[in-house]
Amino acid sequence: MRVILMTGKGGVGKTSVAAATGLRCAELGYKTLVLSTDPAHSLADSFDRELGHDPRQVRPNLYGAELDALMELEGNWGAVKRYITDVLQARGLEGVEAEELAILPGMDEIFSLVRMKRHYDEGEFDVLIIDSAPTGTALRLLSLPEVAGWYMRRFYKPFQAVSAALRPLVEPLFRPVAGFSLPTKEVMDAPYEFYEQLVALEQVLTDATKTSVRLVTNPEKMVIKESLRAHAYLSLYNVGTDLVIANRIIPDSVQDPFFQRWKDQQQQYRHEIHENFRPLPVKEIPLYSEEMCGLAALERLKETLYANEDPTQVYYKETTLRVVQGDDDTYSLEVYLPGIPKDKIELSKTADELNIRIGNHRRNLVLPQALATMNPAGAKIEEDYLKIRFAAA
Repeated sequence: MRVILMTGKGGVGKTSVAAATGLRCAELGYKTLVLSTDPAHSLADSFDRELGHDPRQVRPNLYGAELDALMELEGNWGAVKRYITDVLQARGLEGVEAEELAILPGMDEIFSLVRMKRHYDEGEFDVLIIDSAPTGTALRLLSLPEVAGWYMRRFYKPFQAVSAALRPLVEPLFRPVAGFSLPTKEVMDAPYEFYEQLVALEQVLTDATKTSVRLVTNPEKMVIKESLRAHAYLSLYNVGTDLVIANRIIPDSVQDPFFQRWKDQQQQYRHEIHENFRPLPVKEIPLYSEEMCGLAALERLKETLYANEDPTQVYYKETTLRVVQGDDDTYSLEVYLPGIPKDKIELSKTADELNIRIGNHRRNLVLPQALATMNPAGAKIEEDYLKIRFAAA
């Protein structure tokens, strides 16, 4: 299955681009699903068709769906939710309040990943196009396997083993005192099973032959800045971007003096987009005179964006992470971080893990065995790669 993930700052037009990409894929004979994981769904409005949690056919070979986070939560987290509800009710909360508090913040975002993995495993579709949440939320989702793995290795697995051993001894005394039971094996196993799904999905997302991110941006200063940061952070998580789509370019045919200053600014920003994202290819979409709503409008967008091309192709293959062996028994770990200055990067190593922090984004890299026994011996930014040198301890 080919996975194409559309992301960008809120309001840049990624839903329209995702829908138009789906139209072209279906036209070429690929059975295609466009899945919206954005909490503020607009895919149904874009297709001008009613959509739901399960895929619904829009036209031959083309299906659409809008994630219902509550349905995913019940199917994947129901046992844990019911246990937390019982605990809260035992502490005096009313039924509705307890049920609401049992849904942890951010769970709706997390289960969008599980839904992606399920569609991938089922293999019903040839192409899966993700109309994702805005960049900030999407990046938090991509970091989940790394963050969850850190907690699972250090805390959860030891706690799970201790809990299983003590439950038969403690349970007869615990419930009369606390008013609720200790968690069952089903409840204890659910978080780890969920983590295993995230790890499996990470392998799909970081495989550049299967998954590509396409950044949708506008020729505006703030939007370009966020898109550049998103590109760097995606590389940090070893997820490759293969195309940048610059949307809402005012056409040359617009000669009204009111738009002249705006056109001049866009010309400058268009140049910046091409230069700053090089060598990524950039496609430009004009600002249309009508709203991109309904299949007729999306057909026009599809023709402008792809013409006779196949959207499932990999437009550019980025190498976001690599290990290079030196001539003097040293190694260099190289991470592609375009546009990030060295003074914005924090590095630390603990045992076999390297921590890379850029602003509020962090990645814990589990080092290969060859590097785990070595010590960092310097770092530099060169040709958009953070190159960390490792030498024998």
